[in-house]
Amino acid sequence: MIEVKVENIVASTTFAEKLDLDVIAQSLEEAEYEPEQFPGLVYRLDNPKTATLLFRSGKANCTGAKTMQDVQTAIRTIAEKLEKIGVKVFKNPEIVIQNMVATSDLGGELNLSEVAIALGLENVEYEPEQFPGLVYRIREPKVAMLLFGSGKIVCAGARKIEDISIAVDKLSKELSSLGLLRK
Repeated sequence: MIEVKVENIVASTTFAEKLDLDVIAQSLEEAEYEPEQFPGLVYRLDNPKTATLLFRSGKANCTGAKTMQDVQTAIRTIAEKLEKIGVKVFKNPEIVIQNMVATSDLGGELNLSEVAIALGLENVEYEPEQFPGLVYRIREPKVAMLLFGSGKIVCAGARKIEDISIAVDKLSKELSSLGLLRK
């Protein structure tokens, strides 16, 4: 298996039936809230290094975590801070992974023009004049990959770490079997 490094996990949850963002902004000094510019309140944590958007609906999106444990810690920390200022929050709010972004290295160089043709133009977007990478969409697991000539890849759209590993492995085997991965 090729090593995969998770760079960002985006997760959503619901803290309460509704949140009074004005009260939260006044009570928590780390909160950033400018409703004229954006309807959500931004709450940043240094450990784990995350940013969580809280909305009046009680829903929240957490970004920046690199592990599931970091996501859980961030959400638990924010729930505790909300409780301390008198906000009634749900116990054990469900956490749903929306997206994961990971990087990997196939360990060899790629000729992206050859790769585009070999992988099938219906699954590929490649316009080198616009962007130096090739976008490859895999149906199963459903992920999008950015491939670069250096052999480095960025994988996005997965909801499970296993799916990223499966997709990268699948891609590596496919490119190797087609003789397109020059090591």
